[in-house]
Amino acid sequence: MKMIVGLGNIGARYDKTRHNTGFMIVDELAERNHIDFDKEKCNAMIGLGMIENEKVILVKPKTFMNESGRAVKPLMDYYKIDKDDILIIQDDLDMEVGRIRLRQKGSAGGHNGIKSIIQHVGTQEFKRLKVGIGRPKIMTVVDWVLGKFKPSEQLQFNNAKDQAVDAIEYWIASGDFMKTMNKFN
Repeated sequence: MKMIVGLGNIGARYDKTRHNTGFMIVDELAERNHIDFDKEKCNAMIGLGMIENEKVILVKPKTFMNESGRAVKPLMDYYKIDKDDILIIQDDLDMEVGRIRLRQKGSAGGHNGIKSIIQHVGTQEFKRLKVGIGRPKIMTVVDWVLGKFKPSEQLQFNNAKDQAVDAIEYWIASGDFMKTMNKFN
């Protein structure tokens, strides 16, 4: 079983904001594969289903971004999911809008949601799918990440979202994350 976690913040106030990139991508993955987020468990909204003949659990933590680990670790324990079978989808300020990057492990790089997961899971060695949201030139980082994509950026973001979902499905089908990184990075 694979666990795909989209990071974001719960509530209408945060819908479609840059910081909810992970939620938007996991929602698209769920829609493409006819999986409903119809359960709540361990401080998260979850959807159980099949993708490419593999059981998956799609996760949207309800803990808010900075406490994501409080949902991820209990779900890993409950479903007996190894760290090698989780993928965290996160926004990334240091990448331009429209870019994605897969990583096998790494530091939090200043991302509080990833910091929380590292703290609760006890390792930096878990897969990530980073999606570029760009860096603000004038406004504060907080206002930027909690703001929505500009109309001029929406096409690039939609392309990144499609590419991200393609990459996730490819990883699940192939079972080979390195091959997936080589194809999509």
